[in-house]
Amino acid sequence: MHNIIIIGGGAAGMMAAIHAGRLGAQVTLLERNPKLGKKVYITGKGRCNVTNDCTLDEFMKEVPRNPRFLYSALAYFTPQAMMELLEDAGCPVVVQRGRRVFPASEKASDVTRALEKTMRELGVRIVYEARVKEISTADGAVTGVTLMDGRTYPCDRVIIATGGLSCPLTGSTGDGYRMASNLGHTVTPRSAVLSAIETAVTWPEELQGLSLRNVTLTLKKGKKTLYSDLGEMLFTHFGISGPLVLTMSSHLPDSLSDADVTLNLKPGLNREQLDARLQRDFDEHSRRMLRSVLPGLLPARLAEIFPRLCGVDGDKVCAQITREEREAIAAMMQALPIPLRKLAPIEEAIVTRGGVSVREIDPSTMQSKLVEGLYFAGEVIDVDAHTGGYNLQIAWSTGALAGVCAAEEPF
Repeated sequence: MHNIIIIGGGAAGMMAAIHAGRLGAQVTLLERNPKLGKKVYITGKGRCNVTNDCTLDEFMKEVPRNPRFLYSALAYFTPQAMMELLEDAGCPVVVQRGRRVFPASEKASDVTRALEKTMRELGVRIVYEARVKEISTADGAVTGVTLMDGRTYPCDRVIIATGGLSCPLTGSTGDGYRMASNLGHTVTPRSAVLSAIETAVTWPEELQGLSLRNVTLTLKKGKKTLYSDLGEMLFTHFGISGPLVLTMSSHLPDSLSDADVTLNLKPGLNREQLDARLQRDFDEHSRRMLRSVLPGLLPARLAEIFPRLCGVDGDKVCAQITREEREAIAAMMQALPIPLRKLAPIEEAIVTRGGVSVREIDPSTMQSKLVEGLYFAGEVIDVDAHTGGYNLQIAWSTGALAGVCAAEEPF
């Protein structure tokens, strides 16, 4: 029977403990915080978007970073398997818009409580406020773990499930990267993803708090479209955020100076239809100022500054708007440029991009190709996905596969 140490009591660590415990392994879970699943508590704005009720093929399309690496893990422990596990553990789930799955109570604490109960029933030992200093090896194999306070835990299997660098108050401060690097693993550069973005122009600040629905955000690099979708976005005190922006951040080029981002405020109309609508509105309100007519097409706060963005005098009466000015307004409504400056700090991102290189991990077991008995699960690995429950499912699936393989793999 294997003696397994799991480092990290988040989503991946808890799932690894459950699957290893089911096979009778001796499992000890080390959590640096005084409670489990701190990041789980804040997912889905506290409601916990546990997964997405989609097929494997649909899931893979939502993973822009190293999707093929995840095939075995997602096939082994599917979103539907996760839903069933929670139901069996006494935490009913519901499927909502976009097939996003939440606990029926809409309380993230119920998810963590159900998983902790399951672990304890399986005999998993949970040690709190236990921060790991190093993983010991001999002859290329794991032999034990040493904590910062000097305590040691001998073992023959270690699963690193420490998370990334985002949301450091949850305990994700990069410890897993340090441990992996010390054992010879390559750790790819880390950056924010599923992140708000600071713009290189200041006008979004004037719209702070304004949310737009049914708009299309498009990202191009040169002539290549990297991302384009219809949905919701939000203006902030420093730039842009919201579902469209978070997802777009997964597709940004390495240099934001290469990113050409435009916002279509009227995606339901083609250019001819929009021009006809503008002509009709201007004819009907020929004696009114442009800025007082635009709220018929745009949210009031955006309508107030929109003439300036188009280079047109907002105090000009509609009867005096030239054809060129009308065409400029139409063009800007359907391709409003939003130059980007930088991503929000990685600490404020939802997910960390980068991590332990997938080339050095066996995708069929989650075991290190460099150190016998060492496994990885969750955000510490260089994989990430879009919003919608996909990243949490990656943690569940890689944790489940790491747990069962750590328990089953022969000495």
